[in-house]
Amino acid sequence: MSDDVRNIILGLAASAVSAGFGWFVRTCLWRRRLRRMQRFFGLPAGSECLLVVNRDIKAERETSVGRHDVYALMELAAVVKECGAHAEVLPHDAVQQGFGVRTEFCVGGPASNTRMAAHLRSMLPGVTVDVDAPPGPDQGAFTIGGEIYRKEKGVVEYVLLARLTAGKDAGNDRPVFLACGQRGITNQAAIRYLTRHHAGLARRHGADATFCLLLKVVNSQAYGPDMAELVADVTRTATTAPAKAA
Repeated sequence: MSDDVRNIILGLAASAVSAGFGWFVRTCLWRRRLRRMQRFFGLPAGSECLLVVNRDIKAERETSVGRHDVYALMELAAVVKECGAHAEVLPHDAVQQGFGVRTEFCVGGPASNTRMAAHLRSMLPGVTVDVDAPPGPDQGAFTIGGEIYRKEKGVVEYVLLARLTAGKDAGNDRPVFLACGQRGITNQAAIRYLTRHHAGLARRHGADATFCLLLKVVNSQAYGPDMAELVADVTRTATTAPAKAA
């Protein structure tokens, strides 16, 4: 065998080894990222989750779902598929399931989602949403720790993004994710923020942590659901019941 042929064979062998090693490293990194993603969302391969959808309060049919809420569900469905899990979509008033039995994604404000209203009462007692105010800036306003967050339609709107767990000692340790916004477009903004930043949220709060974030959606009339900014981490205030007046 001549030196030229030997060099060609050695070069091909080195290229094959390098390609195989690169593929192995990429596969390991992908699997590591997938495991972290599955842990954060509580969606191991083959598991079941629940997508709870609200209703469009402006629609004549009770089964109608707002356009932006449908988009939010589509983004969640992509996450569920990537994790290798399966989703069941149910309307808010048809869910009869305890907390943490299955991973749950609950979308919509308490005015149009009774399941969300129940979650706020039981798990986020420090949050008040004004559902009785007439149309205007006070309608749907958040009160958290004495601070009031009012919407200015299309300019500044707020949404709560929460990941809540009952704890492993409770037996039902699957997380519940809440996207409670002042408008449908803010619900979609919160879900988009969650799906884009889940890795950073897991590093910051822990893969099994409970958190509640207040997000501000800026100029949605021009930028849609893309411009969501973190206002504050309100976990401690939101999960603590306010002291009763003497």
